[in-house]
Amino acid sequence: MSEAGPVTNQQPLFPVVGVGASAGGLRALECFFETMPAAPGMAFVVLMHLAPDKHSLLTEILSRLTNMSVTVAQDGLVVEKNNVYVLPPNATLAMASGTLKLHVTDALHHERAPIDAFFSSLACDRGNYAVGVVLSGNGNDGVLGVKAIKEAGGFTLAQTRDSSGPDFSGMPDSAIASGMVDFAISVRSMPDRLAKIFQAPDGAGDSAARSEESEEEAVAEGARAAICALLIRKTGHDFSGYKTGTFMRRVHRRLKMHQCANVANYIQLLESDSHEATQLFHDLMINVTDFFRDREAFEALRQTVIPRLFEGKGASDWVRVWTPGCSTGEEAISIAILLREYMDGLPSPPRVTVFATDIDENALAKARAGRYPEQLLRHVSPERRDRFFIAYPGGYMVAPVVRDICVFSPHNILRDPPFSRMDMISCRNLLIYFDAEAQRRAFPLFHYALRPGGFLFLGLSETIGRFSDLFAPFDNVKCVYRASEASRTTRLPLSVSGLPLAPFAGRPSDAASAKGALQLREVVESRVARLTPPHVVVAADGEILYASARTGKYLELAPGAPNRQLLTMAHKDLRLDLRGALREALQTGQITERANVRFETENQGFDYVSLRVEPLPERTGDVPELLIVFRECAPGAGEAAPGCAHPPAPEANRVDAELRDARKQLHTTIEEYEIALDELRSANEQMMSLNEELQSSNEELESSKEELQSVNEEMQTVNQEILNKVQDLDRANADLSNVFVSVRIAAIFLDRHLAIRSFTPPSAQLFNLISTDVGRPLTHLTTTLDYPGLEDDLRKVLDGGGPVELSVRNKDADPRYYLIRLTPDCDSAGAVNGVVATFIDAPSLSRAEQSIERLFAERLKAMQAMAAGLAHEINQPLAAIVMYLEALRRQAAAKPDARPASLETLLDKVIGQSLQAGRIIHNLREFISQNEPNTTIFSLHDLIRETVDQFKAVAQSDAPLLTLALNAENDRAVADRTQINQVLVNLMKNGQEAMEGSSQRELTIRTSRIEDDMVRIDVADTGAGLDSAVQSRLFEPFLSTKMRGMGIGLPISRKIIEAHSGKLWASPNPCGGAVFSFTLPLAAHVSSEIVA
Repeated sequence: MSEAGPVTNQQPLFPVVGVGASAGGLRALECFFETMPAAPGMAFVVLMHLAPDKHSLLTEILSRLTNMSVTVAQDGLVVEKNNVYVLPPNATLAMASGTLKLHVTDALHHERAPIDAFFSSLACDRGNYAVGVVLSGNGNDGVLGVKAIKEAGGFTLAQTRDSSGPDFSGMPDSAIASGMVDFAISVRSMPDRLAKIFQAPDGAGDSAARSEESEEEAVAEGARAAICALLIRKTGHDFSGYKTGTFMRRVHRRLKMHQCANVANYIQLLESDSHEATQLFHDLMINVTDFFRDREAFEALRQTVIPRLFEGKGASDWVRVWTPGCSTGEEAISIAILLREYMDGLPSPPRVTVFATDIDENALAKARAGRYPEQLLRHVSPERRDRFFIAYPGGYMVAPVVRDICVFSPHNILRDPPFSRMDMISCRNLLIYFDAEAQRRAFPLFHYALRPGGFLFLGLSETIGRFSDLFAPFDNVKCVYRASEASRTTRLPLSVSGLPLAPFAGRPSDAASAKGALQLREVVESRVARLTPPHVVVAADGEILYASARTGKYLELAPGAPNRQLLTMAHKDLRLDLRGALREALQTGQITERANVRFETENQGFDYVSLRVEPLPERTGDVPELLIVFRECAPGAGEAAPGCAHPPAPEANRVDAELRDARKQLHTTIEEYEIALDELRSANEQMMSLNEELQSSNEELESSKEELQSVNEEMQTVNQEILNKVQDLDRANADLSNVFVSVRIAAIFLDRHLAIRSFTPPSAQLFNLISTDVGRPLTHLTTTLDYPGLEDDLRKVLDGGGPVELSVRNKDADPRYYLIRLTPDCDSAGAVNGVVATFIDAPSLSRAEQSIERLFAERLKAMQAMAAGLAHEINQPLAAIVMYLEALRRQAAAKPDARPASLETLLDKVIGQSLQAGRIIHNLREFISQNEPNTTIFSLHDLIRETVDQFKAVAQSDAPLLTLALNAENDRAVADRTQINQVLVNLMKNGQEAMEGSSQRELTIRTSRIEDDMVRIDVADTGAGLDSAVQSRLFEPFLSTKMRGMGIGLPISRKIIEAHSGKLWASPNPCGGAVFSFTLPLAAHVSSEIVA
């Protein structure tokens, strides 16, 4: 069947080129059509991703670039060569029978991959006259389309980078990465390449194609045999079992790609170019497959077949599936997913293995990697995609839960021994490429490989044919069959020679000689039946293997059960001569003849025949065969032919009568001889029966040998998989070692006896380790760590106590801290096999300890100073209280009439001094407290005015002159209103006290904005100013320059301001006195969460 699809109205076939583009595709299309001839003899269909809601000007643009007719594609439009058809927006396009099929969609449901859709229909309709071109664009639209065109025998091109683009390389790069692009070239080179592929002149394409087909019909078998021989020699693979039509179509595809004039020239190219042999091999592979191809068939497999594979099987059993011709693994992965879904629901699932085989090593490498672009997973449901695949940039990778049950290995089903004891074989869309002889060999091999009742899953275009004795239908619609109990001897291939090559007919010199040979063969075959004498071919035991026409005069069907023995079917008058001639020919190996053998005819007359027995050349492995020719002849000398004009003489009558009597006696002797021969044959049959029993035993031994060989093949497959895993493990170990060395983490791996399995170089410094310490218990070694509880913690982890984390310092004078983590080392089943101990140097802990010690010393010093100041401040009021109480006691001892009037004054002083001591303690608590401020947003200017009013009310006549200069344009402060009021009161009181005795008493409060988010408040007085010796220590606790001061107000104020992310400082007033300034944050850059 031709790969080119049907055309309308018997139009001559011509190429149809689908051109797909997306982002940046307009520039590429301009370059493509600018260099295209005016009449290239092809039709072009332009498919560009267009905005569904905008009018396209692509038709007008392309019309200015080419002399070909450019039209918008319409439904039912017949495609004609030298025309360009443009896909309109909001539509998808297909091609059937040379006609465009347009499907209009809405903006919400437009086709996401219009290029794939059209390329696939183009492949089905045009076959090897289909061309797919992928130009600039993002995404991967076109990948599936070029695969479909390649499978149908067409040609594919993709744009590579040059001055003309592509501006966006996603689409062409994805197509090239699929391995299905024939020519990855610049867009300006594409017209010339297309012209060379289809170089027949305009109007002559169809006649040239018909001439080519006629020529190939005459020489296809010989060329096929020659090419197969070259492929065996250069690639090691035999394609003689490939269907001739498909094989030669692939050859002609390569022939066009190299512009070879004929097959003979291509054979010369194959002989000289090993790379071309490899390319032809990959073309013949047709590695086109898909996940869950024919979804209804896989759904039926999931529902009806998969559960039966697990029936009666437990944890100690094995479910085995074989997928020959697995290509890049999609079919095998699909079946593995179905198996994994079912086995995950079993309490004790059996072991499951999918043996996936192919002869293409490149395809197997892709299958082993298990990485597929996203476009290939379009038939995989989102649930299965999330469960059984892992996303990575550009595609998906098969998850280990599925990949681990698949074994990919090279295997030739017609050459290598098959697998055995399989529960299911999935061989879909492989047998359609086999010829009848290859299929005849494949089905018995599948029956041998399956256990009784095992399942055979075929493609929708494949059937079991005449092998209904080996397989019974299980689901005819979905092509699922079960292996029957029938026993058929299957001879397994035990050599690597593969299928026998077809006889090489020689290379034709030209088409004329091939045509003459064809005519000669027809002439010979038309006359051979009439001119050839009757003849039969028999085996050495006399069984007739073949009989020609017109043998009825010499052979007849014997009565009783049908029998094909020559001596039983032969005419009774010919048996004696036939037996002797056969025996002589077998013994000597030479041609034996018996001339003028007379036999009686049906009308009581006599005829004469010459017998010629010729041994045939033995075929390999077969028994000897003999050709027997019956040739009519005239009577010999001295004998009169029947119907002679002269009657025989009396003497002749007497001799004739005696001869008849002798013949009768001879006939009787022959019959007796045959009886004895039958008895001997009976005895011989008994011996043969015994021999058959021996042969049966021998076959059983041979079968065992074949099973062992099959098991050995499986072991080799598993061993190859193990080697691959070992290589992966070696790479992982190397990566792990490099990680340990690069990150410089001290790690020690211990077994269950706390013996060292391995360690990283940094850990050697902590435990004084050397390479010979591997195997020694870690607890027997000295360590620089101050960690006496190490062994107890290790055993706690081993006993299932969970991980242990702590920080430990070393024993050196210069302290260093290490973060230690002890974790259990568990296997896949969760059992603890040891401990992993990691030791991370933590210099920050060492610095933190030093900082704590420094802060502690500073705090102790501050506390000592505070204690001295506190003792001074409290002792002063306490001494006054004692003095006043002594005076009260003396006055109380006097007589009532002698008591002085100052008694109430002394009591007031005692109360005042007690309150002063209380204030000291209150201020001390306030200084020490760490309460967080209650932050709100308020007007700072309003707070200053309120504070001034309060200050004036308390000070009354003693208040200084107060001046406000509130210049900040934004006064929305973020602070604790009460605490800021306290700071203002403290600073104003300090200023008032500093100005006592001064002739000029003026207190000024100013505000100004210093940054976008800060405001500054200045409280300036005109007092005596700041002493330079005291200014640097002004904010220390209990330091006061006033007679009545405690020295704690300013430290408390600084603490409040710093808690608001501000600063408090003192500086001299240029007008005399001092200025105390502080800053606060504004509300403009504070989030509502802080304000709240």
